Amino acid sequence: MLELALAAFANFFITIDPIGVVPFFIALTADFSRETRRATALKSVLTATTILLVFTVIGQPLLHYLSITLPAFRVAGGVLLFMLAVDMVMAREGGIRAPTPKEEEDTAHRRPDVSVFPLAIPLIAGPGAITSTILLQAQSAGDPMAQIVTAGVMVGVLALVAACFVVADSIMGFLGLTGVNVLSRVLGIVLAALAVNNVIEGLRASFPLWGG
Repeated sequence: MLELALAAFANFFITIDPIGVVPFFIALTADFSRETRRATALKSVLTATTILLVFTVIGQPLLHYLSITLPAFRVAGGVLLFMLAVDMVMAREGGIRAPTPKEEEDTAHRRPDVSVFPLAIPLIAGPGAITSTILLQAQSAGDPMAQIVTAGVMVGVLALVAACFVVADSIMGFLGLTGVNVLSRVLGIVLAALAVNNVIEGLRASFPLWGG
């Protein structure tokens, strides 16, 4: 069970990237008061937690309802995670973790609730985190205790995000933007390896003869 918890922690820590979202949080709340910033941090993490817990419960049944096999989802999820890894390695704000130009245009003329968008979605509970949630729960199908442990680890990582937001200024002061980008690049390389492994395992399960 400890091995499962450690694997889940590594997966969620990399895909959610608590340190990597700090610069976005600081930029989005730069003109907020201290109280408003803390309220925004709490709301964004609670919203992201709710979203991921919903996918924890309905993810596997949803795949079954849509007749999507776990190997197929592992391949698709692996590709998606690899795209996220490329964004992290390149240290760019675009891609699947950032709002599209159309979304930015829609909110340009009004003050949006940044705690929900883009903090909760897609920066915290983004495609990578959702994919990891469904994959890890599906892999533990039939073992309720393992699924509970996985969900608990996920909530723990999200609590770490909240803690990072509370001390965001200190983190940025210590690491600097360059330090955050370097850390994100390193985590991106690890995530790329996990993504490729998901694709390989998905293909191997879909085509048993390929596995020898």
